[in-house]
Amino acid sequence: MKIGELARETGCSSQTIRFYEREGLLPAPHRSESNYRHYGPTHLKRLSFIRNCRALAMSHAEIHALLALVDEPRGNCQAIDALLDEHIHHVEVRLRELDQLHGQLTSLRDKCGQASPVNDCGIVHGLEEMSWEEEPGNATHLG
Repeated sequence: MKIGELARETGCSSQTIRFYEREGLLPAPHRSESNYRHYGPTHLKRLSFIRNCRALAMSHAEIHALLALVDEPRGNCQAIDALLDEHIHHVEVRLRELDQLHGQLTSLRDKCGQASPVNDCGIVHGLEEMSWEEEPGNATHLG
């Protein structure tokens, strides 16, 4: 199948497919004499796998690692378990961060309960006065 067909089958754009090829997530397809890409069932299966990983918020590095393990079918799946456990931990950290963000936003929203001139707006004053902490850097896998 051509790239457009693969894109339709997977719900991926052609640009995304090319990007995954450049990133080494998707193997390069065979090319016709006229230089068209021709994809097979293995490309469809792998691209669906990648899309499902992305839907689970896995980073490209995590997907690379997972695919390397998948490409060694006789290997032990404990490494896959460990990778998923690590990803679950990242999600838990992110949930805590989002919960904290929700609290900050709710607190900020509570500073303004009525219509008033902008220069008297509690939200604006809260944003001007709010102290900030440095971002955690690489606390999560998304950076």
